[in-house]
Amino acid sequence: MVKRVSRQKAPMVSRGSNPAAAAKPTLSGRRFVGKTVLVSGGAGGMGRAAALRFAAEGGKVGILDILEKEGQEVERLIRDAGGSALFVKTDASKSKEVSAGIAKINKQFGPIDVLFNHAGTVTVRPFHLTTEAEYDRLMDINVRSAFLVCKAVVAQMLENGGGSIVITSSNGGEMGFALEAIYCMTKGALLQLTRSLSTEYRNHNIRCNAICPGFVKTAHGLREIKELDGLGQKWSDADLNAAQVRICEPEEAAAAALFLASDDASFINGAALYVDNGWFAKG
Repeated sequence: MVKRVSRQKAPMVSRGSNPAAAAKPTLSGRRFVGKTVLVSGGAGGMGRAAALRFAAEGGKVGILDILEKEGQEVERLIRDAGGSALFVKTDASKSKEVSAGIAKINKQFGPIDVLFNHAGTVTVRPFHLTTEAEYDRLMDINVRSAFLVCKAVVAQMLENGGGSIVITSSNGGEMGFALEAIYCMTKGALLQLTRSLSTEYRNHNIRCNAICPGFVKTAHGLREIKELDGLGQKWSDADLNAAQVRICEPEEAAAAALFLASDDASFINGAALYVDNGWFAKG
């Protein structure tokens, strides 16, 4: 059990209370000073962008990822900039590795205040050709990892007065996409996990929200587009323009995650924030 003795549980606020007394948004650019932040899948793409920005805003950043070289590089960049970071090579779908990785981060930085659960991947395949092995892999990486990491972190937050969780889902968690049935299935599961955690733990000062990006300019996102093109679902510049006008930068998606994780979003709970320039709204 990891416990921060000095931290107290925030009082419940009634409907008639003064909202200014309930939460004071910082809007300072240093929203995570003194907080321990865990980023799963933080070695590349949106996770990397988020880890760097959490650190720039004062957070002590723990990074779990299976990509060792890339994760060590993120840790080095943060430390070289004067921040605090620890990378632990971890397969987030393995319970023992998750427990060991979080324990190392706790030992160095203390209990987790903020979780950005970002670990995930995509499989592009006609549904009728999808193998059980591909199904199992996607469920392990996208859903089982979220279960394991969130479960471990929620237990700490309950002991230490609360915290904030942000889960990366996708606009595919609500919209159906051809050639990505299992991916959409996993992202829908993550949306329901987000909503359920927000409901179950809101009286314990724990918030849980999701970001739902469209196409993002990461290795993951560009590979997805290439594989869709290869199977006949063309994504030319004109097609991308019709869907979301342009491709999203990883820093833009990370900014959405940091907003939801911060006290600036103190009364936002169970929300899905679509980071797709109106694609989901347009339909």
